[in-house]
Amino acid sequence: MTPIRIAILIDGGFFIKRYNYLYNKGKTKTPEEVVDHLYTLAHSHCGKKNHLYRIFYYDCLPFGKRVHNPVSKKCIVFENTPEAVFRKKFFDLLKQKRKVALRLGYLKDMGDWKIKSHKTKQLLNREITIDDLTADDVIYELRQKSIDMKIGVDIASLSLKRFVDRIVLISGDADFVPAAKLARRKGIDFILNPMKAHVDNSLFEHIDGLESPVIYTKKKTNSDQAK
Repeated sequence: MTPIRIAILIDGGFFIKRYNYLYNKGKTKTPEEVVDHLYTLAHSHCGKKNHLYRIFYYDCLPFGKRVHNPVSKKCIVFENTPEAVFRKKFFDLLKQKRKVALRLGYLKDMGDWKIKSHKTKQLLNREITIDDLTADDVIYELRQKSIDMKIGVDIASLSLKRFVDRIVLISGDADFVPAAKLARRKGIDFILNPMKAHVDNSLFEHIDGLESPVIYTKKKTNSDQAK
């Protein structure tokens, strides 16, 4: 079989969420571990005979504003939160990896706090009152911007210029469908990896295959730990 060129496109927000659900059980993974696992996952889609064209990773820069939690009244510095610190280190490590292109969007500040959905339901059912809410029951509303556009533009560019023979998209968002249609019309083999998340049946007509390989990680031996 003739080797083919493969591009891996990863929706970062989706990847981190599914990765935490599938693999972050018990002990929280370090940025170094997650980057290595991401790299392993990407290469698993290529095999040993095909060529990895590039890994495109799409995410947003951490939010840096200071806001006051309406319940606790405490000031939250978002750029110092564990998630922001993790992502900064994670992005720095990704930049150092061979054949990785980092595509960064931004988080739009919606300027408001929202009560989490399950707590809203309890409030409406009069199971709790406003006085029962804690600081963890509210979230500051932020929305990703430019990520879907960047993914769509890259799919179109890779397809129209015939840089690759296959595109693997790691995502669970149906917004990719128009770009997938274009790629398939240009003869690109389009594979979706939802990382074992549910995929609506209507999406199957717009892809050429569904793959969710397991990330196999090497356990450290005594000799590895001694290095």
